[in-house]
Amino acid sequence: MKFCLTNALYLGSCVDVLVENGRIVTMVPHGKEVCDCTTCETIDAQKLVLLPALTDCHVHFRDPGFEYKEDIASGLEAAARGGFASVICMPNTKPVNDTAAVTRYMLEKAAKTHPHGPRLFPAAAATPGLACEGLSPLAELKEAGCVCVTNDGRPMTSSELMRRAMEYAWDLGMKFTDHCEERDLAPGYLMNEGEVSAKLGVMGQPVVGEAMQVARDVMLSEYLDIPVHIAHVSCAMAADVIRWGKERGAKVTAETCTHYLMLDETELLGYNTLAKVNPPLRTAQDREALRRAVKEGVIDIVVTDHAPHAEYEKNTTLDLAPNGFIGLELSLPLMWSLVRENVLSEADIVRLMATRPNEIFNLPCNRFNPGDPADFILFDPEEEWQVCSANLASKSCNTPYLGKTLKGRVRHHWHEGWQLF
Repeated sequence: MKFCLTNALYLGSCVDVLVENGRIVTMVPHGKEVCDCTTCETIDAQKLVLLPALTDCHVHFRDPGFEYKEDIASGLEAAARGGFASVICMPNTKPVNDTAAVTRYMLEKAAKTHPHGPRLFPAAAATPGLACEGLSPLAELKEAGCVCVTNDGRPMTSSELMRRAMEYAWDLGMKFTDHCEERDLAPGYLMNEGEVSAKLGVMGQPVVGEAMQVARDVMLSEYLDIPVHIAHVSCAMAADVIRWGKERGAKVTAETCTHYLMLDETELLGYNTLAKVNPPLRTAQDREALRRAVKEGVIDIVVTDHAPHAEYEKNTTLDLAPNGFIGLELSLPLMWSLVRENVLSEADIVRLMATRPNEIFNLPCNRFNPGDPADFILFDPEEEWQVCSANLASKSCNTPYLGKTLKGRVRHHWHEGWQLF
């Protein structure tokens, strides 16, 4: 398979890309001879934006166990439509991904439903059943195909167990991704603790509960000289702790989610269950601080924390509604709005959503160098579309953007040279 993509806009320049056998051969300025076009197919990109296909290091596909919310087939289709070549799936399924059998099931279903991509990489549950008691058979899970370790959804309350999990994971060549939440500070919380929670009369989670657990992990990382990755950072205080740790030389990396860069706690006014998520949406000041943190590299990557739920599950009272948003098909259009506002650059988007995630988790990466996997997308930053079930590949529509119009959409996606659409 050999083709030449011409007339594409990459980082502001018009380029041509030659692909053969699923790999990048070369990228050159548009018009410079790149191939003998009589021997290969030529595709005109029509000056759409060219980006390396994205990587999402934090998704929930609900399969096995909750396939009515999302399954591996629909989740990977949503990933493809959103421009993602690779996703890391969290282990809070039913049964939990704490055995090799569950890992193999996930990988086999991904290969069967999407043989040409996107790639699915399972994350191993740190503790059996995510119960924070003892450690899962991580060597068995690594051998079956897991790429990292996490207890996502349930924080590691025991610092001793956290230490052992970090050591065990690192001995196997896997990083630990931690969900940072001090449970004792916020039992039964529904949103961020602050003016909005007081106005609504509901229990809120204080930012210090997140930051305290981040500080513990950073100090363990420095003491043990072992990397740790901090999941879904939502507040300025946690970002400040990560900055402090990096300045001290701790091997800490961190992610935030698209929604923490775009929204704040006022979305919950009117008891809006579609805006309920964990960690909760914080203040506008936290949102602005996180934007600075991703720009400066204090926070390394942006993820979606794609968390589908059925409509009836969100269509209830705030206390009963589950946490979480979908995000795979919304993330790039939303992040591109920050490019329009000059908050981020196109190069920042590539770093935050494509190259750096792959570096952290040692996944296949396209930098448009010879030999790189031909994983890339064409993005139309001007196309407008409405967020609704008819326009989404995901089974679920639980997002504060439901019914709203977004600007920007992936038009074409190639995975290892194979055109997905």
